[in-house]
Amino acid sequence: MKQASELSDCVRKSLERYFKDLDGEKPRSVYEMVLKHVEKPMLEAVLHRAEGNQTVAAEMLGINRNTLRKKIQQYKIKF
Repeated sequence: MKQASELSDCVRKSLERYFKDLDGEKPRSVYEMVLKHVEKPMLEAVLHRAEGNQTVAAEMLGINRNTLRKKIQQYKIKF
């Protein structure tokens, strides 16, 4: 699956750049930072692809529809 590999490479390169830009500072909350910056655009893209249908989007994501609704509210996603 080439796209998954490209996504992994993109995240890896972004993290390497982030660590380099810290210039000796200690990284903090990397997991939370990555989730915050990846999860919202992923949800937006999937919702767009599903034409706003939350049931379809949840199936595409492999999560429960209630979980998706919670994340839509959490990230204040408009579609």
